[in-house]
Amino acid sequence: MTEPLSMDAGAATVSKPVTFDRWLEHFRANPAHHRLIEADIEWDARSNLDEPTRQAFINSFQRFELGESGDGKRLLSKAALEGDPTYLAALELLVREEQKHSALFRRGLDHLEAPSLKAHWSDAAFTVLRRALGLRTELGLFLIVESVSMGYFTALAERAPDPVLRGIGLRIASDEQDHIRFQIDRLRQGFRDTPRAGRMLIGLAWGVIAGGAAAVLALDHGPALRACGLSPARYWRQAMVGFRRASRSVLANPGAEPMGPLAKDYR
Repeated sequence: MTEPLSMDAGAATVSKPVTFDRWLEHFRANPAHHRLIEADIEWDARSNLDEPTRQAFINSFQRFELGESGDGKRLLSKAALEGDPTYLAALELLVREEQKHSALFRRGLDHLEAPSLKAHWSDAAFTVLRRALGLRTELGLFLIVESVSMGYFTALAERAPDPVLRGIGLRIASDEQDHIRFQIDRLRQGFRDTPRAGRMLIGLAWGVIAGGAAAVLALDHGPALRACGLSPARYWRQAMVGFRRASRSVLANPGAEPMGPLAKDYR
């Protein structure tokens, strides 16, 4: 049972126009940050995981690799209709980062000596759903999925029982925390003219979807989560906390100051 979205009627509204120049600059500079993280990963190290743990991460990485592998053409074509070339350019670079995540999961599977998947029901269902949606609703769906997945990437980065897998988790988590902030900035823009009552109803619908998405991830990736010291039930609770934080950032006060990217070390 998800909590209803809490709206603070007294929340201040900044009402500044949202621009995406900072985001475009961030995404253009981010490959330098990627190289710093990847340089610390010992890609040639052998995995010493026992067979059940190895298989748990194989199953998990196969599903994430498939989910991150889309080309984003339909999403970008919808974004192009919005008439904001800076936002479109930033979104194109975000899509490339997601494709790099797919490549990182493939490298993880190579490390585990396992192949990629050609298809999985959860990816197929998500693809069918998002293709039927408009831009704002599709971005809302991405925000839900990214916010409930963040706990998995954090657990992988901090507690995976293999240094290569921890490096992959750190690399992806570093991107995803900014991807969530990027989606929040764009969705705030999209919801500025939506009445409070409408935003409350949308928040309730998002909560139902988030609860289901977190449950699917907990069930599908349960053995990998346990290998990182996180029970599926605890993961689900943490995922819903992360989702509620993200959804409130969008819907409680869509006129708030843009979040912008986190500071990064680009040495």
